[in-house]
Parts: sequence; structure tokens; C-alpha cells
Amino acid sequence: MEQKSKGSITVIGLGPGRAGLITRESWALMEQTKTKGRLVLRTAIHPTVEDVRAAGLAFTTYDAFYEDAPDFETLYRAIASDLIEHASQGETIVYAVPGSPLVAERTVVLLRELAAARDDVTLTILPGMSFVEVLYTRLGIDPVEGLTILDAEDVAKLHERPFTNLVITQVYDAFTASDCKLALMDFLPDDAPVTFIHNLALPDESVRGIPLYELDRQKDVDHLTTLFVPRAEQKQR
Repeated sequence: MEQKSKGSITVIGLGPGRAGLITRESWALMEQTKTKGRLVLRTAIHPTVEDVRAAGLAFTTYDAFYEDAPDFETLYRAIASDLIEHASQGETIVYAVPGSPLVAERTVVLLRELAAARDDVTLTILPGMSFVEVLYTRLGIDPVEGLTILDAEDVAKLHERPFTNLVITQVYDAFTASDCKLALMDFLPDDAPVTFIHNLALPDESVRGIPLYELDRQKDVDHLTTLFVPRAEQKQR
């Protein structure tokens, strides 16, 4: 009986917003898929994808999975399971995610768990540049002084204000922004100063200070929105 070849998944990052911030190693791997393996994107809704298309690189995406999943955890588990299933059939896959695979990327966490339980799939995760490195520069902060990074959906799990600067990612829309605002108001004043960050590392990026109560009133809230909350005194209950 012929032994089935071992498949592989190599995870790379598409950088925080422009193609120049994708590592040379990651770009070379994407180009290799022209002749070997295939390129799979978690989503095509990312600024650098236009540069990937312009380079003549063919790819598929998991955007259709977003329409059927009832929540993000179910979505990410479905994506990770599908990748593992294809790799287990001997495929060579380059899986590209927004930003860095090692920062706020749930599918990569799940891939690690699934791959660890199998011997027919090789998983490799390459470092990449995330939005966080750009954010350090724009805001003039040093992560050594303390930084907490949370997904917007997890803000409600906070029971007290972290004693560090707080970065909230994936503030997708006005509804998410509203939920985030209300959760933060449990331990911050309604007018606490926060920094609204949109299209970071893109030509039209916007980094502006606003009071917390105006968070869900911003007209440009979308999947490229991040919120920065500086260390502050907690609201007295």
C-alpha cells in the first residue's frame, strides 16, 4: 500500500497595512505557490491583498465561512479544521493572515492545538510584522512599560482596569464600538481620553484623541479600527 505523503501548513502574515511591511521570507513563500502548493488567505478584506493580486498570485479565501458562522469562535474553529483536513490529504498550504500570525490571531492558536494531536501534518509559523509595532511608533509608547492587548469581544470580561496601557483590536463596527464603550465605562469615566486609530500604516491613517463616550459615534469605524486606552485612575464606585 502506497504511503500518503505528509502535508504542511506554513502560516505567514500580510503585515499591518501595506505590502512593504510583509517580510521578504513571507513574500517569497507566496511566490513559490505559483509552482508548488497553494496560497490561502483567511480573508481578502485587507489592504495588502491588492498587492498580492497585482503580483499575479492566485489564492483562495475563507470569506465565505464568515457568512455561515454564528460567532467568531465557531468561524475560527471551522477555518482551522478545514486547513488541517486539506493538509492531512498531503497538500502544501501557505496560509496568510492579516498582520502577524503571532498577534491576536485565533486561527493560529487553534491550528497549533489541532496539529499537535496529529502526525500527518507539519505546521510552521513564521514571524511577521503586526499593527502593534506601527502603533508603538505612532503613539510613542514602549511596551516594556506594560501593555495589555485585547480583542474587542473580550473587553466585557474585564472586571477592573488593567494597570497598563490597553490596546483593543478588531473594533469592527458601531455595534462593537458601543459594546466596548459600555464595558469600559464600568471602570473609566465617561469622558476618559482614549485614542481612536483607523487605517494604521496606510496613507489615510487617522490617529485622534476622543472622549470615551464618543467611541461609537465615529463615522469611520470598521475592521481596521483599534482603540488605545492609556493608563488612568479607575472610576470610584
